[in-house]
Amino acid sequence: MIIPEKALKRFEKNGYRFVGKNKHSAVKICLWTKNSLRGKGVCYKQKFYGIQSHRCLQMTPAFPFCKHRCLFCWRDTSISYPNWKGPYDEPEEIIEESIKAQRELLSGFKGNPNVDKKKWKEAQDPNQVAISLAGEPTEYPKISELIDAFKERGFSVFLVSNGTNPHVIENLSEPTNLYITLPAPNKEVYLKTTNPVVDSWDNIMKSLSLLKNFSCKTVVRLTLVKGLNFVDPEGYAKIVEKYRPDFLEVKSFMSVGYSRARLPYTSMPLHNEIQEFAERIEEVSSYRIINESKPSRIVLLSSK
Repeated sequence: MIIPEKALKRFEKNGYRFVGKNKHSAVKICLWTKNSLRGKGVCYKQKFYGIQSHRCLQMTPAFPFCKHRCLFCWRDTSISYPNWKGPYDEPEEIIEESIKAQRELLSGFKGNPNVDKKKWKEAQDPNQVAISLAGEPTEYPKISELIDAFKERGFSVFLVSNGTNPHVIENLSEPTNLYITLPAPNKEVYLKTTNPVVDSWDNIMKSLSLLKNFSCKTVVRLTLVKGLNFVDPEGYAKIVEKYRPDFLEVKSFMSVGYSRARLPYTSMPLHNEIQEFAERIEEVSSYRIINESKPSRIVLLSSK
């Protein structure tokens, strides 16, 4: 087992459930899934892209594998391997156990008087997966097969990658939305922000150059932290103009999970500051602001 037993128990106490024989995959109920069930709002992904928050499965097939140790990451980056090691579970096993774990995690909501019972019943059969929970999903050796298996079950698939494995992106099965995180406007800021195990700046640029080959929705995401990468909107705009994703998400870092031990609460930009940053990108690019979500501190720009 790649994750120590003591660490597994700690993560499970924090709401994670590990699935598969080899425990490299995990599920966790998203805050917005809980909020949707209780009538307290929906995820920006529902507002922007039309998914249903209460039917979204948040998971990862590569929990402890990543070439970055980003300061803004909610994960415990002390347990991090830059490349895959050890055996791996098959996609169907991961999916079956992920859905089972989701149902178990949601079971306590059935008796909550504030929960919409129709939504709770629908949530037992998720139809949207966000492959983004922790780690870098393209480290999983069968990521394309996992995407295909989810799609065969009728899922929409949002894959969030840090772009450090362009050789995988190049041959990737198409998800519904392909996200690549752009962590900085230049290499100097990249090194400070991501604290990489393996310097992958050039690989991120290579992955961004491959976005044009996809027919699915392509998204570049900026996760912005005051005192780190919340700088140089013109630099971000230049990169985005070069590689032309369909959408650009300008988002605030959120002080949750293990990131709270690395960064102060004041590192989170306010929503109006995110708006101003997005407006500066709009001024120097062909991208236009088309939507926003104040609770998530995010602004969406589009090239179309």
